[in-house]
Amino acid sequence: MLLNKTNVDTFNIWLKKTYQYGGALLIDKPKDWTSFDVVNKLKHALKIQKVGHTGTLDPFATGLLILLFNKYTKKQQEFTNLDKTYIAQIKLGATTKTYDITSPEENVVDFGDLSKETIISAIKSFEGHYDQVPPIFSAKKISGQRAYILARKNLVFEPKPVSVTIYSISNIEIKLPFVSFEVKCSKGTYIRSLANDIGKKLGTGAYLFQLRRTQIGDYSVNNALNIGEFLKKLIGFNEWKSIAD
Repeated sequence: MLLNKTNVDTFNIWLKKTYQYGGALLIDKPKDWTSFDVVNKLKHALKIQKVGHTGTLDPFATGLLILLFNKYTKKQQEFTNLDKTYIAQIKLGATTKTYDITSPEENVVDFGDLSKETIISAIKSFEGHYDQVPPIFSAKKISGQRAYILARKNLVFEPKPVSVTIYSISNIEIKLPFVSFEVKCSKGTYIRSLANDIGKKLGTGAYLFQLRRTQIGDYSVNNALNIGEFLKKLIGFNEWKSIAD
């Protein structure tokens, strides 16, 4: 059973079934939380050992996480394989080592009179299949070690390109130096790398400034609970249970 905003009134039933058989939960991850922070918080709150999620979000990003409990953790790959949709904001005119806002700007340039048509054309050129190089600050494994560990040691290496699909890039808004857009893509796509690649295409450099995941397959963040809402329901359930006992 999957719990979200549309059926939150069935919380008590969901919780009992989750303890017995397993369950799933849509959560809107807050900014500055890691995906593991969310898993850990709910693991302790529910006192359930088997908890997983179906696609990491970087700490600075917000949006949809699907949490799986007990026997539902066996469905992890099924959810992980689903397409993703994001709203991204990139900043032109600089790069960063992490391809995002979490490290200082480098290679700052004055990109002059860059037309909207040029920007849109460059962004739209990434629609379709392309071989994307993951960021060096990522969880990809290089010779058995996580790439970000090697990157922090200032070792020189380049992750292997991964074939990804950008199904669509739409709702492009330009307020230089910032550009926002919605992107629907296949699993394994790094929006940080997409931002960096757009910057290379334009010759200006670019990095990911904001990111929000709005969709995983047919599951929408609009139906997701925030952590506070979920914990309120859980506290209410525990109080009711203690009175009933």
